[in-house]
Amino acid sequence: MGVAVSSPLAKPSDVKNGIQSVTVKSIHFDEDEAKTLVRSISYNSLDPEPLILISVGSKNMVSEGSVSFKGLDLEQSVSAKSPPLDKPENVPIKAVIETPKQSPVFDPSNPQHEAAIRLQKVYKSFRTRRKLADCAVLVEQTWWKLLDFAELKRSSISFFDIRKHETAISRWSRARTRAAKVGKGLSKNEKAQKLALQHWLEAIDPRHRYGHNLHFYYNQWLHSQSKEPFFYWLDIGEGKEVNIEKCPRSKLQLQCIKYLSPIERKPYEVMVVNGKFVYKQTGKPVHTIEETGDAKWIFVLNTSKILYVGVKKKSTFQHSSFLAGGATIAAGRLVVDNGILKAVWPHSGHYRPLEENFNDFVSFLRENNVDLTMSR
Repeated sequence: MGVAVSSPLAKPSDVKNGIQSVTVKSIHFDEDEAKTLVRSISYNSLDPEPLILISVGSKNMVSEGSVSFKGLDLEQSVSAKSPPLDKPENVPIKAVIETPKQSPVFDPSNPQHEAAIRLQKVYKSFRTRRKLADCAVLVEQTWWKLLDFAELKRSSISFFDIRKHETAISRWSRARTRAAKVGKGLSKNEKAQKLALQHWLEAIDPRHRYGHNLHFYYNQWLHSQSKEPFFYWLDIGEGKEVNIEKCPRSKLQLQCIKYLSPIERKPYEVMVVNGKFVYKQTGKPVHTIEETGDAKWIFVLNTSKILYVGVKKKSTFQHSSFLAGGATIAAGRLVVDNGILKAVWPHSGHYRPLEENFNDFVSFLRENNVDLTMSR
């Protein structure tokens, strides 16, 4: 004996509008009597209203139910079977539920599914390579700064913590290390200009504190007649408590010049294309004219005739920043309007270029077809 109820849906909207009511019957057999429970559920609006119609008799029974989704059709089936009357023992209830069929989009054999998987793999591979490349760049920059700091610190401060006799060879070695900072590039061009003597201290300082500020303490060190080297005296030795009114120690420690590594200076590299200044990395024209008019743009031309341009920031970013204190062919200020040179001056406190250096820069501009008739 069995009872079945089926309610097909033609489309998704039938879930809301197409079903008016469902009647579910449960039949139970107990000894010689049978009880029937009838339940009616009405779907007027969205709220079901259950209604029990009749209940008669009771006994054990076996019920099976299944729910299946075929495309957009929902089919519900309920069935009931009664066990033989001569076998009173309990029969376990068995429920069968069919899971919804997988959407065709997620079928592994579907071309769209294969294309989506391939796209995800390509993206993940690219993302991994990009992260590894970024890490490599950061590591290279960090090592460059770390080695530069360690080398200068070893030649100016740390050596004297050892408390041993210094040989003539070690003195020359330390002097060569420090001189290399300000002489980098001189071998490529004999006309190259080194940092002004006042700013040598800045270049060989492990922290690259502003040379103008260091000079106040350097004069104090000279008058003290201390046997300790300057940076050892300043940071560790007898002069570590010295505080000069014109340049307090807090200002000295705060104002440090940024020295760019070879990778960090690439965004500042400028090429001359068809007589116009453009950034090599982006291809965008150089434009130095700001609305406020307060910004000062500076440039340096290194001994390999590579031009670098950037905004000057007092006591933070100066001419010495571009080449990390290395020698230059020319240095100064300029004004560029959307790639077109409007003005140029040989002004640089760090390099103090001569007229000869400025003429070399003018020759560089002419070689690259820069129109100088509109510039001053």
